[in-house]
Amino acid sequence: MSELEKGMRRLKWAEAHMPVLNEIRERFRKERPLKGLKIGMALHTEAKTGILAVTLAEAGAKVRLASCNPLSTDDSVALALREGYGLEVYAKKGETQEEYYEHLNSVLDMSPDLIIDDGADLIAILHTTRTDLLKNVRGANEETTTGVVRLRALAADGKLKFPVIAVNDAKMKFLFDNRYGTGQSAFDGWMNATNLLVAGKRIVVAGYGWCGKGIAMRAKGLGANVIVTEVDPVRAIEARLDGFEVMRMIDAVKIADAVLTVTGCKAIVSEDHLKVMKDGCLLGNAGHFDNEIDKKALDSLSVSKEKVREFVDEYKFKDGRKVYLIADGRLMNLAAGQGHPAEIMDTSFATQALAIEHLAKNWKKMKCEVHTVPEEMDAEIARIKLRTMNVTIDELSEEQKRYISGWEEGT
Repeated sequence: MSELEKGMRRLKWAEAHMPVLNEIRERFRKERPLKGLKIGMALHTEAKTGILAVTLAEAGAKVRLASCNPLSTDDSVALALREGYGLEVYAKKGETQEEYYEHLNSVLDMSPDLIIDDGADLIAILHTTRTDLLKNVRGANEETTTGVVRLRALAADGKLKFPVIAVNDAKMKFLFDNRYGTGQSAFDGWMNATNLLVAGKRIVVAGYGWCGKGIAMRAKGLGANVIVTEVDPVRAIEARLDGFEVMRMIDAVKIADAVLTVTGCKAIVSEDHLKVMKDGCLLGNAGHFDNEIDKKALDSLSVSKEKVREFVDEYKFKDGRKVYLIADGRLMNLAAGQGHPAEIMDTSFATQALAIEHLAKNWKKMKCEVHTVPEEMDAEIARIKLRTMNVTIDELSEEQKRYISGWEEGT
């Protein structure tokens, strides 16, 4: 009962701090735009996701939810969604690889009409081992950068079988969720996992996309000396002009107190890097999959491995050096923390809710490709968010509108 109460409290707290989604939820309750539809979800199963799932159910949908990562489930919330809200939830913290895919397949067993995915594993299964269900799927939303990259590749090969909306690419998602959400939650995971100081440490941030920008900004604010590694020359210049050192990973690891990866690519910290890494370096990942830090190389180079804290493993090398891996190389902000703040996920999940409504109404007219979120949807969410923040802004006059849409008048 205490675990159930804990989960219910966490859901109620998240709900109280998600006013944008709550406004959409109020309309959904009245209009029931998803009535009779089956929605299969694979998202980090924690409190903010729970409020999205409840919103869709109150809009008339039958919802099944699994986690999109083996370590990102809040068990108290999963229990509360089952017992307190009657939702079908297939998730637990610390799933084995077999259990993870079993749970995703349990979601697909309902033969969903619509999909909400994070990382594209659910969609990938539909296009490989569960192709018999494709004919029933009307469309999907994708939450994160990694998933959008996979789906654009699938579409480029001409193999995507239903329309997908790239929720990640909405301004009201990536500008805030990826930057401010990841920036704060990564260090929530850091504090909980290590209980170590950030100030004064040399922290390497691998990747200077929106998530990397957020982590670098927060690390600097906490007093760290930040080094950025990049493969994109434009982003490398941007990082340098933002005040950060920029160097190759092979050079950075020799002086790093910590390396945080957030690229969406694999083997960012490789065997070559591990061989010259500074003694005592902390390794953490905030990218979607656990392949950014080469764990096989860590195992092969190590003479011993010991769990020294709940979310920290110590690897000892033959030469006596030690390195520490946070949360098994999985998303440290969810595996060792509670994920992004509720106010941030408010706008992301408001985008999810409106995008799934858009799919439900328009899927027959949409091509089997990756679609951007309509600009008017982004603007609507922004206006609601400003209203909930008690912020008012200026509007263009009719004269100004004519001026910026014309070309004759220059002075």
